[in-house]
Amino acid sequence: MPPAALLESLWLTLRPAPEVWEWIQREILATTGSIHKEEHAHLIDANIGVLWASSAFNQKGRSVLGQAEQLMIRAGGWQKARQEQQMREWFGEELQFLITLAADYCAQCTDAEFCALVEHELYHIAQATDQYGAPKFTQDGMPKLEMRGHDVEEFIGVVRRYGASQEVQQLIDAASRPPEVAKINISRACGTCLLKLA
Repeated sequence: MPPAALLESLWLTLRPAPEVWEWIQREILATTGSIHKEEHAHLIDANIGVLWASSAFNQKGRSVLGQAEQLMIRAGGWQKARQEQQMREWFGEELQFLITLAADYCAQCTDAEFCALVEHELYHIAQATDQYGAPKFTQDGMPKLEMRGHDVEEFIGVVRRYGASQEVQQLIDAASRPPEVAKINISRACGTCLLKLA
């Protein structure tokens, strides 16, 4: 759960959420996790931080509840130093990727909605592939990570009028099957559920 004080902030406020990254590592990335997903294995040793934002923001007519980004500081001098210092103060290191979650939404959404939001953001951080589709690695043997767009981006009106593209049909097929993660597994992975049971 996001800190209560953050939800009461008058201004848009950001706060590190190391407990969320620990939960992601324990419950989604680890093979022993209650809602483990093998597709995220490339993130096990990734340099990722999580932030709470006190509220969502609107962009292109939609409310943004979460955001994954590859951190690239495009400034120099004091601006660069200031941004690097902020990351070190928040996370103890300079990060490669950052996930930001809207605390106001996360405080009231269901456990399944929270898990879906977190995994949505994790899917944006993909392992890079070469021209043949083989995974790329760094010189250290670590997965080479990059940002990935959505699998499907389409308007409902276009699908209604002209039918589903191949990508949209794959989404329809996935949605027509029962969820792979049972609600009981989500509740085991979620500290909020455990508090409710206590």
